[in-house]
Amino acid sequence: MNNLRKLFKNKRVLITGDTGFKGSWLSLWLHELGSDVLGYALPAKDNSHFKLLRLDRQMHHVNGDIRDYSHLEKVFANFKPQILFHLAAQAIVRESYLDPKTTFDTNIGGSVNILELIRKFKSIKSVIYVTSDKCYLNKELIRGYKEGDELGGKDPYSASKAAAEIVFFAYHNSFFNATKHSGIASVRAGNVIGGGDWAKDRIIPDCFRSLKSGKPILIRNPDATRPWQHVLDPLHGYLKLAMLLYGNPKKYSGSYNFGPNSRSIRTVKELGEKLTHYFGKGYIKIRKESNAPHESRLLHLDCRKANNILDWHLMWDFDRAVFETVDWYKKVLGGAEVLSITKKQINDFMRGC
Repeated sequence: MNNLRKLFKNKRVLITGDTGFKGSWLSLWLHELGSDVLGYALPAKDNSHFKLLRLDRQMHHVNGDIRDYSHLEKVFANFKPQILFHLAAQAIVRESYLDPKTTFDTNIGGSVNILELIRKFKSIKSVIYVTSDKCYLNKELIRGYKEGDELGGKDPYSASKAAAEIVFFAYHNSFFNATKHSGIASVRAGNVIGGGDWAKDRIIPDCFRSLKSGKPILIRNPDATRPWQHVLDPLHGYLKLAMLLYGNPKKYSGSYNFGPNSRSIRTVKELGEKLTHYFGKGYIKIRKESNAPHESRLLHLDCRKANNILDWHLMWDFDRAVFETVDWYKKVLGGAEVLSITKKQINDFMRGC
């Protein structure tokens, strides 16, 4: 972890989507590493992790939409980022059914804007371009999906992320492959859990809203399996990859999966049961929905490339990931300060690296 501190200290780091769940954790982590952080995203919601952390008092932030190229260009020109993490997206599968156009415009068009600006601004030495494990055409395969597997999606969100990867591949091969001064990589993470996620129609926030109100945890697809991991694990991978890209862009550019090993691939029902166990109360109720939007039942990533090339490995297994998630919510719902709880989890994680 000392190597991360050496690289990121005093570096100008731009994060798109800093007001989101993963973006807020990454922003605070980079602040702790001593970076000069600028975030660009839609305004934070009142109950968001970003707001609860009061990150706008600890870093620079600009309200903006990645679909607005001219605004983005001014931000890049003024800040002159050295490292870029592109996380901004419409990230909710069920929302993509309700508003597919915004999903495609944001996840594809917005990403094109980012890639165009990377071409233009030579100050940028390292880029992490975040998509999703759902970029793969899900054939319900038992084996894990590899970086070279077929891309595609049966829902607007998954299709938008597959398209964003195709766009990345085109830009990488057409414009960045021969570049010696900067490195760029796309990253595909499994399902992340952790404190501070209050989004609608996501399993963790739905569970804790139910637990807080004393209502049963309603589960739509109890037998669906997902590669669950604590949010800090893939973020550690992003940070490590960004560091390696900065030092050796030709060697480390490309695409990488970040997900847990097979022992952490559990059903949604198992996740709900583990949550109630650590929370100390609550119960699960299965609610099947007629005409529900399509959701994949089986999803698993092959992460041997990240394991072997980056020496990245999962730090917190399924039990630890769920425990830390529950601990965050229990303490915060009990009145604890969000910033101190979140910092403690980051520091505990860093001590294990």
